[in-house]
Amino acid sequence: MSTGVSSEPCNPRATGPAVRVRVPASTANLGPGFDALGLALALYDEIEVSRADSGLLIEVHGQGAGQVPTGEEHLVVRALRAACARFGHQPAGLMLRCQNSIPHARGLGSSAAAAVAGVLAGYALAGRDPDEAALDIAAGFDGHGDNVAASLLGGLVICWQEGQRFRAVRLEPHPNLAPMLLVPEQTSATELTRGLLPAEVPHRDAAFTAGRAALLVHALTSAPELLLAATEDRLHQPYRRPAYPETGRLVDTLRAAAVPAVVSGAGPAVLALPGRSEEHTSELQSHHD
Repeated sequence: MSTGVSSEPCNPRATGPAVRVRVPASTANLGPGFDALGLALALYDEIEVSRADSGLLIEVHGQGAGQVPTGEEHLVVRALRAACARFGHQPAGLMLRCQNSIPHARGLGSSAAAAVAGVLAGYALAGRDPDEAALDIAAGFDGHGDNVAASLLGGLVICWQEGQRFRAVRLEPHPNLAPMLLVPEQTSATELTRGLLPAEVPHRDAAFTAGRAALLVHALTSAPELLLAATEDRLHQPYRRPAYPETGRLVDTLRAAAVPAVVSGAGPAVLALPGRSEEHTSELQSHHD
């Protein structure tokens, strides 16, 4: 299914070569790394954008077709224009085609991927290479740096803020990591699940989660055998359970079977990190079926 709309009565005509951008999905938090850790996933959205003589034409295929805006409010277009504005340039018209594979509103960074795709396309149309500002521009749309940094840099990322500026570093995940997603039909909104978080948490829970977050970086990069302990969280997942009780039960079931499992981002998708052992993969498959 696809949709298209032009903001001008005329039909835009391409006036230059197309720019193609491929951006991965991402999972954030990974348990205790709330708003700080992200991991890029091998699931991609692709866009193709060309300059046009006038107007705006957008086609959306795959995930979100018939549901996302197809005008200037489209997130890819907004991010693209923000990147172009940094260099004092705006194309006279645009032709955009989106092929989306990342499920929307499931905790897999679809909005972050769209923002990153738009920013990278804007840089390319302006004839510039991505720089540190690209992260800030894209994160400004998503509101958080973890998913954006993962989609922009790939691999495992640690993200933080210095004042109003987003910063991130990429780390290489351990080669034995084998992320698996369990994606329900149910959707969720980050704004809703954030509203369930308390303004304060007990000091013992904050200290516990800080220790697990530090251990998680080590587990993801060097010692995946520690992932079950490293993915324990007391900071956000317990408070979000009412939004998706089935997700919470699935995470509990997998963890009871010694499969490291967490809520992916704001949920309700579940991320499992079973490693490459046949035992864990079979256990995960049985719950998926």
